[in-house]
Amino acid sequence: MSFWETVTGSDLTREWQAFAARTEALPADYRAACEEITNNLMLYANFSGRNLLPIVDAALGLLEEAAAEGQSVHEVLGDDIPGFCAALAGGEGARTHRDRWREQLNRNVARKLARLGG
Repeated sequence: MSFWETVTGSDLTREWQAFAARTEALPADYRAACEEITNNLMLYANFSGRNLLPIVDAALGLLEEAAAEGQSVHEVLGDDIPGFCAALAGGEGARTHRDRWREQLNRNVARKLARLGG
């Protein structure tokens, strides 16, 4: 990956397009589950989403394999897709955007209060 690709994100665009093409090849119920997984995993993405690509790729691989074996989506993922996504992203307590922003806000407020009080 070149510096230019990293800066412009063109490498991400190509990878997400390839991901979308693989998703379109899945049966309809698997496509819907894959879309739900992707949407749930976006909570755990960094600014560019680059950290999600290996996770989403692994989840798609699991769905492709299960579809090829004739398993149902429910057998593979169960009832709790958000919980499945949390486990993929690092388990319970994995940091989301909201957690990062809350920590940043708390640091900024603490810094401002320290300046005012001291």
